[in-house]
Amino acid sequence: MAKKITPYKDSELGKKEQVTRMFDTISEKYDGLNRIISFGIDVKWRRKVVDILSEQNPKTILDIATGTGDLAINLVKTGAPKIVGLDISPGMLDVGKRKVAAKDLGDTIEMVMGDSENLPFADNCFEAVTVAFGVRNFETLDKGLAEIYRVLAPQGTFVVLETSVPTKTPYKQGYRFYTKNILPLIGKLFSKDRSAYAYLSESASVFPHGETFNNILRKIGFIEVENRPQTFGVATIYVATKP
Repeated sequence: MAKKITPYKDSELGKKEQVTRMFDTISEKYDGLNRIISFGIDVKWRRKVVDILSEQNPKTILDIATGTGDLAINLVKTGAPKIVGLDISPGMLDVGKRKVAAKDLGDTIEMVMGDSENLPFADNCFEAVTVAFGVRNFETLDKGLAEIYRVLAPQGTFVVLETSVPTKTPYKQGYRFYTKNILPLIGKLFSKDRSAYAYLSESASVFPHGETFNNILRKIGFIEVENRPQTFGVATIYVATKP
């Protein structure tokens, strides 16, 4: 079982409330910081998620932990006529709504506030569900994944993009140094919130990845589960199907 990490260890709030407050705090600078922290490679990873779903041709897509809407906006390229982006952070959603409006995508993308562990949707109503850099923020991982399974239609595709830890030398050592020393410093310099980016790096380091996460998905009920490491293993794309 993954070690439980909370954003602010001196807070009396639960993880869910802390994550919400953390992302509200960094929402206006989140996109720019993502580009800096990942050296822009996160854009390439999202494109791969879009390519995977383009092959499936889903008509309805739910993007959970949509944040500022980066992936939801990219998913328009799949041709899906209806995309719903859901997030628990009002601040992140406000940024996302502005981006959707600026691109005149309001007829295709709906941005909704909601809890990933209590989704406000009927059973079997989305042909695809995506989560980019969000599953490690679930307060109860199994509950969130079970909710995703519930709203995903039979034969629907579930795609997760998440950070992971490289297992090969020297990438493993380089990743550890970068996430423990450089990433929190960048967060402090640009967002004045070192705690937020310390949490993001720490939560990534302890989150189950690779075959461990595959097995969690299988336990929930997903089939055809596979993981595809990206960029020396610093991120992984997981693909699964609901039978």
